[in-house]
Amino acid sequence: MLVGMRSTCARYGFIALTCSSILMVGCERDSYTSWSCKSPEGIKTAMVLKKAQMLLQEKNFSYCGSLGEKSYFDESCPTDIQNSSILFVPVSGALQMNHQEYRCDAL
Repeated sequence: MLVGMRSTCARYGFIALTCSSILMVGCERDSYTSWSCKSPEGIKTAMVLKKAQMLLQEKNFSYCGSLGEKSYFDESCPTDIQNSSILFVPVSGALQMNHQEYRCDAL
C-alpha cells in the first residue's frame, strides 16, 4: 500500500513540476510597449519600452528607477535618479527629454 502511495505522489509531483516549468517558460516572453510621441512643435518620434530599456531616437536608455508615477531613464544612471536625462510618466504619457516636453500615446 505504501509503495502505491509513493508512486502516486511521485506522479503528482512530476505533473506539478512540469506544469510550473511550462508556466515559467511562458513568463520569459519579451513584453514591450510602443509609443508615438509628439513635441509641441509637432515633431513626432517613436519610443519602445522593453523590460528595463527604452529605445528612443535610435538610442537605448536604461531604467534608473521610479518615484511615484514618474519613471527615470538615462544612458548611464546617475546616483540621484531625478538627475536622469529622461523623465516619463506612463499614466499621462508625459515625456521630458533635453528640456523638451513630448506627449506620448501607447500604440
